[in-house]
Amino acid sequence: MKSTTVIALLPVIVMSVLPLRAAAQQPKHQAEQSPDKHSMMMQRGDKTMGFSQTETTHHFFLRKDGGVIQVEANDPKDTRNRNLIRMHLSHIAQAFAAGDFSDPMAVHDKVPDGVPAMQRLKGDIHYTFQQTPQGGRVLIRTANTQALTAIYQFLRFQVREHQTGDSGKVK
Repeated sequence: MKSTTVIALLPVIVMSVLPLRAAAQQPKHQAEQSPDKHSMMMQRGDKTMGFSQTETTHHFFLRKDGGVIQVEANDPKDTRNRNLIRMHLSHIAQAFAAGDFSDPMAVHDKVPDGVPAMQRLKGDIHYTFQQTPQGGRVLIRTANTQALTAIYQFLRFQVREHQTGDSGKVK
């Protein structure tokens, strides 16, 4: 091949490689948000949590001493989902305190970020269930900096996976 042909083809080669390189450099969490993966997660969530993922709204908030998992029925008159949310979150508070994260592992089909450290440091993390008018919340608190880092990793993972739009910033 002559050098003039190679030079002429160089822009074509570069333009065909650039999209492949850009795709390889995308953050991992963007791939986790594909519509198919999210739909499958929602189906596993319906089964594992026992309430409709589309008729409820999840939120995950980071606080200076831990964070909050909050789920509420979208319709204020939906007492069925409200009660199922309360039952699930009460169970979650007890399970997490015991180091049992099997529910989020089943929903996400993998070990969520932060879970291994939260299990190891379970004695330093306190979980409290509270009812809200349309559902409930689990308050997560710790004074341990390693546990706090793990809690933040876990909550930010939840924000990405559930596509809640929550900021992921500590307030």
